[in-house]
Amino acid sequence: MSTESKSDNLTNDEDMKSEKTDTDNLTNDEDIKLEKSENLTDEQDEQDEQDEKIASDSDKDAIKEKIEFFTDKELAPESNENATKNVVEETVQLLSIKETLPDVLHILPIANRPFFPHQVIPLIVDNDPWAETVKTIADSSHKMLGLAMVKTNKVLEAKSKDYCQMGTVCRLHRIVQSDDKLKLQIVVEGLQRFRIEEWISEEHPLTVKPTYYPEKRKDEVEELKPYVLAVINTIKELMPLNPLYNEELKIFLQRFSPEEPSPLADFAASLTTSTKTELQDILETLPILKRLEKVMLLLNKELQRAKAQVEIRQQVEERMQNHQRDFFLREQLKAIKKELGIEKDDSTAEADKFKERLSKLTVPKAVQKRIDEEMEKMSFLEKGSPEYGITRNYLDWLTLMPWGKFSEDKLDLKEAREVLENDHEGLEDVKDRIMEFLAVAKLKGRISGTILLLVGPPGVGKTSIGRSVATAIGREFFRFSVGGIHDEAEMKGHRRTYIGAMPGKFLQAMKEVENANPVIMLDEIDKIGASYRGDPASALLEVLDPEQNVDFLDHYLDVRFDLSKVLFICTANHPDTIPAALLDRMEMIKLSGYITSEKMKIAKKHLIKRQFERSGLKPEHLEFNDDTLSHVIEDYAREAGVRNLEKHIGTITRKTALKVLEDAELPVKVTPDNLSDYLGKPLFDTEKAIKGVGVVTGLAWTSMGGTTLSVEASCIHNYTRGFKLTGQLGDVMKESAEIAYNYIVSQSRGFKIKKNFFEKTFIHLHVPSGATPKDGPSAGVTMASALLSLAKGQEVGKHFAMTGELTLTGQILPVGGIREKVVAARRIKIHDLIMPEANRRDFDELPDYISEGVNVQFVKKYDEIANLIW
Repeated sequence: MSTESKSDNLTNDEDMKSEKTDTDNLTNDEDIKLEKSENLTDEQDEQDEQDEKIASDSDKDAIKEKIEFFTDKELAPESNENATKNVVEETVQLLSIKETLPDVLHILPIANRPFFPHQVIPLIVDNDPWAETVKTIADSSHKMLGLAMVKTNKVLEAKSKDYCQMGTVCRLHRIVQSDDKLKLQIVVEGLQRFRIEEWISEEHPLTVKPTYYPEKRKDEVEELKPYVLAVINTIKELMPLNPLYNEELKIFLQRFSPEEPSPLADFAASLTTSTKTELQDILETLPILKRLEKVMLLLNKELQRAKAQVEIRQQVEERMQNHQRDFFLREQLKAIKKELGIEKDDSTAEADKFKERLSKLTVPKAVQKRIDEEMEKMSFLEKGSPEYGITRNYLDWLTLMPWGKFSEDKLDLKEAREVLENDHEGLEDVKDRIMEFLAVAKLKGRISGTILLLVGPPGVGKTSIGRSVATAIGREFFRFSVGGIHDEAEMKGHRRTYIGAMPGKFLQAMKEVENANPVIMLDEIDKIGASYRGDPASALLEVLDPEQNVDFLDHYLDVRFDLSKVLFICTANHPDTIPAALLDRMEMIKLSGYITSEKMKIAKKHLIKRQFERSGLKPEHLEFNDDTLSHVIEDYAREAGVRNLEKHIGTITRKTALKVLEDAELPVKVTPDNLSDYLGKPLFDTEKAIKGVGVVTGLAWTSMGGTTLSVEASCIHNYTRGFKLTGQLGDVMKESAEIAYNYIVSQSRGFKIKKNFFEKTFIHLHVPSGATPKDGPSAGVTMASALLSLAKGQEVGKHFAMTGELTLTGQILPVGGIREKVVAARRIKIHDLIMPEANRRDFDELPDYISEGVNVQFVKKYDEIANLIW
């Protein structure tokens, strides 16, 4: 149910003004110190709680004093008669209260806050189920009802236990039916407190047996006067803070004297915005002194809250006034400057800014036409309209594009070679290819748009090579990763109709570098994705095609932009996942990785120096010799790149920095013996070649570089024929093993294998390490040799390491990773290798420091291998 505070009996303005003046005169100008009176005896409090009857003499005295209070006012002559009439009518009502209070009281619930005596308010109740209760009350002679607050918000579901025991007995004055017949509005007047002693009916209409708590007049009690005055003063402080308090106070003064403590306490409590629990506590407090104390606490809280609200409102208003003042001053200043010709309006200023940009560019005719149309459109738009912002941003992007703006290429081959040599160790084939590219550009006098694809393991320097190329030719460099991109709009832009639309990455790069011929690196192109929002890889087909990107069309700009002068460099770890159509547009350069000697040079020239700077170390703090560095590379950073090597060097420098601050002896020496104290146990075990019947060493390529594999073949039993493979082999490697087994079985007579050996032998072929996934065809000849050694019962005569793909007819096909495999063989001191004849060219291209001392036998058929190993 909802309650509203109203009054049915309002006097004219002169009565209000007279009573307000009397109220203000009740307090003096001096501050009143509130102290709880210690002279108020417990007997008086108990008397107040147990007083259940109204002494008729006390009633008459109280009514007489009320009449005197109102009749002594200085009323206007024309209002004396009405005021006296109202007082007499109220006197008759007060005299009849005692006689009309019923023994059985009908109950109506209220949910928001309790109702106090001496209030007159309208209540809105639902027709169902309270119409019957209201009708019963209206038909009674006393027209009395009890208002009790319920503890739950669901009034219709409230039980008797949900009702507060203390409520207010009220008189029903008026009933009004709503137009929709669903609600009833009743006007009730609070008379005094009551307590529910017993529930007579818990069904509608609700009835209880009440105990009434009338209040004695205490105007003359001295102990109460400080509290009364304190309440009045607090109310007077609240009045300027909230205009609603003025209306409430006027209504109260029309009916009561401000010197009456009980009505004053209840009125003051009703003014506050306290919780219903706090207000119910006031209603249940019968001793007037305790009630006034609690009311003062609520009033003080309300006063602090009101002051805070006023302060916040003032701060907000002050800020708003400052903003308005600044706005008006700026507008006036703009108007003055405009009249004087010093400044133009925003639209004109924007147009002038765009024209100034265009004056420095060589804009194609089609683009200039579009710009002119958009600028004319912008001149007619209001600045605050959304279309103005869209048009302004579009023109901003159009005029920021580097139309006809190119950087001058440096085609000094000697300088380019120096840049590449200084930035990178090894990778001679990559450097040679880049120098060839620059040589062609110098002969032509310009660098045509070219798309290079650098493929290699992580950490081999693909990104840094792209940056070195840009430095060598004097172009701006822009890099962004396309790995994980699923939206085509990232490449070709969003349509202008979308909120927050912007061009794609390529035109963003043009804006940032401010040149139309930068070096753009597309990192991780092998990890580009696709989704329902489009296929970015397909969108790249236009960008990376030299025949198409001369007229590249971005969805946002919707005008052609020439990307043919851009040098695109893409990077990937594996080319297998790049779409064939996209791969066909790129020139692939493979970066095979670094060997130990190259890593040593890179670490000494770049990595150690960089980590010293990051750790704040000086050369005299740490002694780091070549032997220690070699152990770090071989035991902790054997992968193809140098990223992990730099991490391990960084670990050593950080630990050294801690020792330097702990006053350790300088320089701190890191040796192979104490290296594990800095980096822990070695991550890689030292490879050792294994010899024996059925054991052959093979060469393999992994993302960590080259490695050796000891393929093992063993006879399990001679009861039945069988062949088993282990070692977490991939599908291609399983097929190679089956081809090797079938080839050796089919050629067993030519290899002089015992008759019926394979018919009754169960053979197990294992490729260590079992936890490492392995795949590829290059182990075919190794597995065939292991099976042949087992079948013949002889060890391989000479310690060979081999690689090559085997066919069912015994042909040896070429494989990849020759550089890494040779390095892996040198690492375990194997210098005799067997490779396919088709890989002779790859071996011949190796640097001398890799191929020196290595004896390679190139073969075309497996028969040649069988003759070599025995």
